[in-house]
Order: sequence, then C-alpha cells, then structure tokens
Amino acid sequence: MHWNEIICIAIRRVREYDIRMWTADKWKDYEVLDASCGEKLERWGDYILVRPDPQVIWSTAKEHPGWKRPNGHYHRSKKGGGSWEFHDLPETWSVRYPGACGDLTFRLKPFQFKHTGLFPEQAVNWDWMSKQIKAAAQEREVSVLNLFAYTGGATLAAAKAGAKVVHVDASKGMVGWAKENAKLSGLGDAPVRWLVDDCMKFVKREIRRGHRYDGIIMDPPSYGRGPGGEIWKIEEAIFDLLKACAQLLDDDSVFFLLNSYTTGLQPATMHYLLSSALRDRGIGSGETAADEIGLPVTSSGLVLPCGASCRWER
Repeated sequence: MHWNEIICIAIRRVREYDIRMWTADKWKDYEVLDASCGEKLERWGDYILVRPDPQVIWSTAKEHPGWKRPNGHYHRSKKGGGSWEFHDLPETWSVRYPGACGDLTFRLKPFQFKHTGLFPEQAVNWDWMSKQIKAAAQEREVSVLNLFAYTGGATLAAAKAGAKVVHVDASKGMVGWAKENAKLSGLGDAPVRWLVDDCMKFVKREIRRGHRYDGIIMDPPSYGRGPGGEIWKIEEAIFDLLKACAQLLDDDSVFFLLNSYTTGLQPATMHYLLSSALRDRGIGSGETAADEIGLPVTSSGLVLPCGASCRWER
C-alpha cells in the first residue's frame, strides 16, 4: 500500500473514532487551512503564510488556492535553517484571540527560524488556566509566575483573568515584545513584573526570599542561553527546575502548567516529572493530566499535533 493511501485511511479513522487531544479551536483570526508535504498553510488575520512543520509527513493534494501565492513562505534549507519569501506582507500586523476572560491582542512579525512571535496552539492552555485563576480570584488575590515567558501569551491571559503576574524571560527583546502585546490587549497598567533573567537563578532567589505563587507556568526550550550566557539543556535541567518550582507552591496553590515542544518529552514523561516533583514537595492533593495539544485543520478535519502539556490543578 502506498504511503499516501495509508495517510488517507488514517484521516478517515481520525474522523470515525474521534481521536482527541487538547485543541485550540476558539480562534477567529487564526486558522490552519491545510497541511501537506512537510508544511502547513495558515491564515493569520488577513494574511496567508506557509511554514514547515515536522509533524506533516503526508503528501496530499494542495487544493487550497493559498498554496499558490501566500503572503509569506518560509523555505527550509538542506544545510539547516532557512529564509522567508514575502509577497505583500507588512512588517508587523496584529491578531486577536477571544479568550475565556476577554480579548487578547498580539503583534506578529516573521522572524528567526519560521516563527511569528506567537504559538496559537497554546490558547487551549490560556483558557484552562484563566478559568482556574478566575475561580480562585473570587476569594483572594492570585499570583502567577510565568517562566520562559516569550512574548507573553500566558502572561496576558493570566492578567486578564485577574492575577498578579511575574513574567520572566532571558531575552530582553522578547520581554519588550510582551509589553507591547500587553498594551495592545488593554493590559498596559496590569500588575505584571517584567523581568529579563535566567529562570533557574530567579527561582532559586525566590525560594530564598520565601515567596510563594498560586500558579506556575513553564514553557522551557530544548536548548537556550540565559542573559549571562548560562546554558540550558532541557534533558539535563528540567527535573531540577520542576523540583525548585514546587518549593514556590503552598497548600493553597491553584495550578501548575508545563509545556514542551521537545521531541522525546512525551505527555507520559511530563506527567511523571511533574507528579514526582510535586510529591517530593509534599503536595499530594490535586489532579495531574498530560496530553498533546493541537490545532484543527480546516481542509481535512484533522487535529495537527503541536507539542504537549502537563497540567496540575488543586
């Protein structure tokens, strides 16, 4: 049987058996229109982009007209990396997300290795934690720590839900971008501390200070460098960081969210890592769940896997 026939059968079975994952299906300004031959065709507001995606290993007919002339196309290089090709695409533009606690607005621009400054699949986690925060905020002030916070999607969702947020990222440029997104979302005066720092060093200082948080969000990269040149390798550092972060929770804490795009760090592994770190801290109550997160594909009805998340809630 040809590989494409196998893929078509898999698509039919996804529809027939309703294979599930945590799906970001509330977007209006974003859409995966189609996916084929290692690429996905996306609508970001009024603009169409083609970007590579390692999950798209099938080759189906590219019938959507957007494939023929997108506004932007990131071409992978056989030597590594790649480059953008543009057609009538502005330097920056914005999209809105109708979040669980109100609209969020994000400024986009194509930069570094295919990225736009936003991971839209994370919206499913923004809504989940927003509900946790909103419920707890009816009784008390809620404090949230967002580590490896990038351009602030989770920070904005937490702030919109009513939390005080500490936003930590090693990149000064990313923190500046997150501040812009906060202003666009009407959160310019929200109680957010914007910090350029190495996440592990910051967490250790918070432990010494005796600070505690009601919620922790963590979206660590596979590899990275801190502002002082610190080396981060997820397979070597993630469990120690989780155990350290667990010390920042107390008996009244509400949630913990761990995200990963690292190949090999599967939901079951993430579940074990987070559960073990919380158990070692003595936090036995609550529920932990892990799953893939994904985006619906309009043309096929599939849900495209886009990483994994692990959630703990009181």
